[in-house]
Amino acid sequence: MKILVTGGAGFIGSHLVERLLNAQHEVVAVDDLSTGSMENLTVAGKNPRFSFVYDNVRNAETMHILIEQCDAVFHLAAAVGVQLIVDRPVHTIETNIHGTEVVLAVANKFRKKVLIASTSEVYGKSEAVPFHEDDDTVSGSTRFSRWSYACSKAIDEFLALAYHDQFGLPVIVARLFNTVGPRQTGQYGMVIPRFVERALKNEPLLIYGTGSQKRCFASVDDVIGGLISLMDCPTAPGRVYNVGGTEEITIEALAEKIIRMTRSSSTLQHLSYEEAYGRPFDDMARRMPCLDRIRETVGYEPRTTLDEILQAVIDHTRKKMEASA
Repeated sequence: MKILVTGGAGFIGSHLVERLLNAQHEVVAVDDLSTGSMENLTVAGKNPRFSFVYDNVRNAETMHILIEQCDAVFHLAAAVGVQLIVDRPVHTIETNIHGTEVVLAVANKFRKKVLIASTSEVYGKSEAVPFHEDDDTVSGSTRFSRWSYACSKAIDEFLALAYHDQFGLPVIVARLFNTVGPRQTGQYGMVIPRFVERALKNEPLLIYGTGSQKRCFASVDDVIGGLISLMDCPTAPGRVYNVGGTEEITIEALAEKIIRMTRSSSTLQHLSYEEAYGRPFDDMARRMPCLDRIRETVGYEPRTTLDEILQAVIDHTRKKMEASA
């Protein structure tokens, strides 16, 4: 098949591109490199079945050409990362909503199957842990810009499911929970690469808030396997699927684990959200997915332990730091 990956130069997108190439597909990646990097596509760039287009998914003319020529679309392009969302809320809303509008409209015109990458942020402040796909969402106040991301991705989901219901477009929604692995950057607020880099430099690990927030992290390899399985499944379209891991840990315990694994002399330093982001910030206490639906549909299981995820990130980060020294 010929497959289009939007956001293909990003952390998840670049790993997906490589997996699809390894499965002998022809792959086209489109990315405006606002948060992605050509460095992520170093391996893919050597493959003759890969091509890259530098553009934004909001460019309907480009997307018309690319989607018409492909067999399926993985739509991963989005504004991501808490820091970016707080700093650039207009960019977040416009990129997420309008980009998805363009992809779905063009895909519908040419009747192409689409997988939309969404986020656990959609659940908002819900306390009904573990989160089930059909649970109510609980959005925070509009005065907190972080909820603009959750709401923009919820609109993406509404739009995707509307295209399925009204036009029969084969579209799948995947809600990703804290995907982690090599190539992820801490530049936009992602906690594990941020902690690992500071630990390797023996700098204080900055914990925002109390550190009692609980999260479940998933290996990018496991998540990509889930996304491809959903795309390949004829019964998957028209529904939302949680994709992630279920090994829960507090942020403070995560920091302590990373210090042990890197044998770092780093200490822990707590910052208020206002100190960290320069403005008030609303956070979720827990975020854990129920994986029953994706398990029943495609047999998905997260197979990589948190320690294995962290070791892969530590090894990648250490190697990158040594190369740039």
